[in-house]
Amino acid sequence: MPRCLALLALLLTGCAPRDRIVVGSKNFTESDLLGEIVAQQIERRTGLPVARRFHLGGTFVCHEAITAGQIDLYVEYTGTAYTAVLKHAPVADRDSVARVVASDYAQRFGLVWGKPFGFNNTFAITVRRRDATRYGLTRISDLARVAPRWKAGFGYEFLERADGFRGLAALYGLRFASPPLAMDLGLTYRALAQGKVDVIAGNSTDGQIQALDLVVLEDDRHYFPPYEAAPVIRQATLARHEGLAAALDQLAGRISDAEMRRLNALADVEHRDIATVARDWLHSTLP
Repeated sequence: MPRCLALLALLLTGCAPRDRIVVGSKNFTESDLLGEIVAQQIERRTGLPVARRFHLGGTFVCHEAITAGQIDLYVEYTGTAYTAVLKHAPVADRDSVARVVASDYAQRFGLVWGKPFGFNNTFAITVRRRDATRYGLTRISDLARVAPRWKAGFGYEFLERADGFRGLAALYGLRFASPPLAMDLGLTYRALAQGKVDVIAGNSTDGQIQALDLVVLEDDRHYFPPYEAAPVIRQATLARHEGLAAALDQLAGRISDAEMRRLNALADVEHRDIATVARDWLHSTLP
């Protein structure tokens, strides 16, 4: 009898992934929030059970998880996929990036890019407002004048990526007083506000930028590619679950840059529960 029960448990466990959708996310607030929006949208529109594997890690951790079949989908950014995963040099053309990403992901990884949510979360080279005013900083190219006296702090990925610090420094001629500090992305905003560093690379849709009275400098030499957020899904998962693609398509074009900043601020600045923020947004946007 125990052997039969064990076999039954094994069979049930083996079948479980086919009967549910596993949604992953990266290790920052916006990714968790978008993952929750996607998860709730699937539950309410398809009736499928959803397992959440949030805050997994950075880009490469999530990419490995989806290609290994450990998760069925997560939200990725076109420019990140184009440069960090596919290893292409950064380009600014939105349509070219989207086309190459969709084609290469399908052919190389068996993954489908869903329709973009509607916002572009680019890297935001950010300084304190009082410094921007004092030194007349409005563009990234203005940083070259003050960089030799300043300290920079960047997230780990930004220091390593093809669209990250090395290319930015080369294009804009940035030479800081010392090598940039490698920091957790979530800590960079407070470090900047508290004067521990003088410039960071944040996210343009982050709610903390306004809350901490920071200023984003214009990418006047158009270094960064577009970073349109969209769900990436395993082809096998879409084929297995009719109605999943239609449920995700309802989210297309629904979130503007300003709206994403507002949602991030609710979670990061007002410390509201992410699941509640996602539920309220879905009920007001897609009743």
